[in-house]
Amino acid sequence: MTPDPDLPRRSRGRAGLDAIVVGAGAAGGALALALARDGFEVAVVEAREPAPWRADDDVDLRVVALAPDARELLDGIGAWPAIASARTGPYRQMHVWDALAPGSLHFDAAENGEAALGWIVENKLVQHALWQALATEARVRVLCPAEVEAIDDGPDAVGVTLADGTRLRARVLVSAEGAESSVRAKLGIAFEGRDYGQRAVVAHVATERPHQGTAWQRFQPGGPLAFLPLADGRCSIVWSLPDAEAARILALDDAAFRAELGCAFDFRLGEITAATKRAAFPLRLRLADRFVHGRCVLAGDAAHVVHPLAGQGMNLAFRDVRCLRRVLGAARERGSDIGAAHVLRRYERERRSESTVAAYGLDAIARLFVSRLVPVARLCGLGLAAANRGPLRRLLTQAAAGDL
Repeated sequence: MTPDPDLPRRSRGRAGLDAIVVGAGAAGGALALALARDGFEVAVVEAREPAPWRADDDVDLRVVALAPDARELLDGIGAWPAIASARTGPYRQMHVWDALAPGSLHFDAAENGEAALGWIVENKLVQHALWQALATEARVRVLCPAEVEAIDDGPDAVGVTLADGTRLRARVLVSAEGAESSVRAKLGIAFEGRDYGQRAVVAHVATERPHQGTAWQRFQPGGPLAFLPLADGRCSIVWSLPDAEAARILALDDAAFRAELGCAFDFRLGEITAATKRAAFPLRLRLADRFVHGRCVLAGDAAHVVHPLAGQGMNLAFRDVRCLRRVLGAARERGSDIGAAHVLRRYERERRSESTVAAYGLDAIARLFVSRLVPVARLCGLGLAAANRGPLRRLLTQAAAGDL
C-alpha cells in the first residue's frame, strides 16, 4: 500500500490529522478503522504489510479466542463479515478442570441467552480483514513500509518524523505496535513485569471424538493445557510448559507427541489421531507504568502483555480500542481538544485499571495452579467447584464476554 502523496504537505503547520496510529495489527487496525468510521482523519504507520490470509492455506498456528464484545466491535467497523465468511470456530461451552484435585468449572452460552461464548479465529485472518478494510476507507492514509524516527510532543499537536523524512502532525499519537513498541521506548515509558520461564507450545490436532463446540482447559503442575475448537473439527492446542519441558515436547516425534498430549489432556476427547507441526512462543507478563505521555497513548500489547491461560490478550486490546474511541468521540462532541491531558487521562484511568487487574489476576491464577503442593492443589480444586455454583460463575462468564 503506497502513501498518499499529498499527506506530507497537508500535515505540515497545524495538525492536519486527528490521529496517527503506529501499527496496523489487530489493535491498531481496529482503532484506525473505528476512528475513521466516526469521522476522524487518521494516518497509519506500519513497518511491514501483514502476511496475507488465504483460504487454501492450513489454519494458522496462532489463533485467538474473541469474546462477544470483540465481535461487536469488529462488526460495528465492518470487519466481521469478512472474518465470519472465512474461518471461525464458535464455542458454546467452556470446561475447566484440575489435574491434581477434584472440582471443575463449566460455562454455557445458553445461561446468558447467547449463541456462543466466543469464536476461535486465526490471528492472521483478523489482521488480514482489518488491513483490507483500511485500504478502502477514505479517511485512513496508510504509510507502509514506514517507521517512526522521532516524536515531537508539543502543547497543541504531536509531530512525527518517519525514517524517510516524511513529517506528520496530529492531535493524538497512538502506539499499537505490540510488545516491542518503538514509540513507547522513545517516550521513555517503563514496561515492567516478569518472564514466566515458560513457553506455549501450539499445534492443531484431530481427536477421536468431536470437540462438541467446547473450549477445554486442564490445569497441570507445569502449566495449563487448552484445546480450542476450530471450524474444521480439529482443535488448536495451547500447552504452557517450563522452557526445558517445552523444548523436549517440541523434539518428540509425531507418535510420541500425540501420546503425551493425549495423556496430559486425560484423553477427554479420546486419542489424538493427527497433529500438525508444532511451534512455541515465550510467556511474559508486561505492564506499562503509564498508558499516556502528553498527547501519546499506548494500546494493546504496547501497553500490556498477559498470560494466555484465559485467552484475554486480544480481547483486552480491543477493549482499549473501544474505550479510546468512546473517549475521543465524547471529547469531540463537547468541542474539546481530543489530545488534551484531561481527555486522555480518562482513557488511562479506565484501561490501566482493568489491564492491571487482568495481568496480575491471571498471574496469580497461573502461580496457584502450577503449584505441586498437595494442599494448594486441593484448594484450587475446591475453588473450581465453588466457582461452578451460584453467582460467581455468572460473574466470570460476564467478565469473559466483556459485559462488566
